[in-house]
Amino acid sequence: MKQTCQKVGMTYEALKFYCNQGLVPNVKRDKNNYRVFDEHDIEWIKGLICLKRCGMSLADMKHYLALCLKGKSSIPERKEILTKQRDFLVKKMENLQEDIAYIDGKQNYYDDVLSGKIKYTSNLIHTDEE
Repeated sequence: MKQTCQKVGMTYEALKFYCNQGLVPNVKRDKNNYRVFDEHDIEWIKGLICLKRCGMSLADMKHYLALCLKGKSSIPERKEILTKQRDFLVKKMENLQEDIAYIDGKQNYYDDVLSGKIKYTSNLIHTDEE
């Protein structure tokens, strides 16, 4: 299990939690009852990590897993889930780009103030000059 954690970049506790939640189905066990992960398991775990990073809830991941276990017939529904997740990520990325642009603008403003290029003004500090 520790080797799998290293391969996928996940903590031991997180992988154990995913296994205990049933998110890694059909995990094999060795003679000492330790979990043994094959390449298929590792690829599935990498997918779970991606879905988690994408903001998918535990319940949604379980639903997605249930669909995956149904096989080919559930592909249209899985595609719909992934499309919604992708749309969410695109919107999040657009918001992040706006946030970065705001910060860049503020940094440029501060640079201009510090260099004496422009006079400092604030939305929070009001002076008699206004």
